[in-house]
Amino acid sequence: MKKFWITAILLSLAIFLAACGSAGEEENTEQATESTEEAFTIGVIPAQTEGEMEEAMDKLQTYLSEELDREVKLDVYPNYNGVVEAMNYDKIDMAYLGPLTFVIANANSNAQAIITSLVDGEPFYRSYIITHADNPWNSLEDLLENPEEIDFAFGDPNSTSGSLIPSIELKDRGVYESQQENEFNSVRNTSSHDATALSVQNKQVDAGAIDSAIFNQLVESGKIDGEQIKTIWESEELFQYPWAVRDSIDEETVNKLQEAFLAIDDQVILDAFGASGFTEATTEDYESIKQAAIKEGIIEE
Repeated sequence: MKKFWITAILLSLAIFLAACGSAGEEENTEQATESTEEAFTIGVIPAQTEGEMEEAMDKLQTYLSEELDREVKLDVYPNYNGVVEAMNYDKIDMAYLGPLTFVIANANSNAQAIITSLVDGEPFYRSYIITHADNPWNSLEDLLENPEEIDFAFGDPNSTSGSLIPSIELKDRGVYESQQENEFNSVRNTSSHDATALSVQNKQVDAGAIDSAIFNQLVESGKIDGEQIKTIWESEELFQYPWAVRDSIDEETVNKLQEAFLAIDDQVILDAFGASGFTEATTEDYESIKQAAIKEGIIEE
């Protein structure tokens, strides 16, 4: 009988320990599931130099984490193409893109635009071609009278206003086919819009293409001396840079994101994007950029 009770006690203990282990495994599984409720990841193109965007990105990351009630991780990518590739391979859930990089991401992975910036209350900007105020040219026609004497700067090759739109204009005027085939003395790409503005201001190039909203912001902030630069050409209106999500992002999350962006009034965040606020956007808003990209053979129809 004594042996029976010892056996029974040991058996009960084993069952108890097994149950505890199972419960612990379930708890660990739940914790693992919670911890891998993956952070919502956002990639941002370098509209301005990365260091100048750091404070704003930290604030935006914290704000969106609170509004979405989940961890948000936000990273500034070194170039436009890096953000598109990250979106294509599902490494990020959302991206702040130039219009051209957006239509590429839309063509490659069906990314969808949901938000864009307002500048002075309007969701539009333009491409500018600028030159130093000391130069004699007051129009693009003046500049192109002797293109063989001109050193010209585009921005990032994937920039809408810094590359795509001005390159189409120069092609239409018969002086440019590619960086290797053109009538200019030299053609170069800078890394960002502010680098283009500085190159023009410092007379490292004769003229350059730039985003109008970013140019105006650089002047207003004193980073560029507006008295030293003049605009000699501007494009038609372009729809502002979109915030786009992967097509698999659920509608509830999209609605939360739109509500969160529409409510942003933090000046540090707004200034980082040269914005006076945000408004909703759709993929259809970028149809003209899509057609320009098709014309240039960047994407297929």
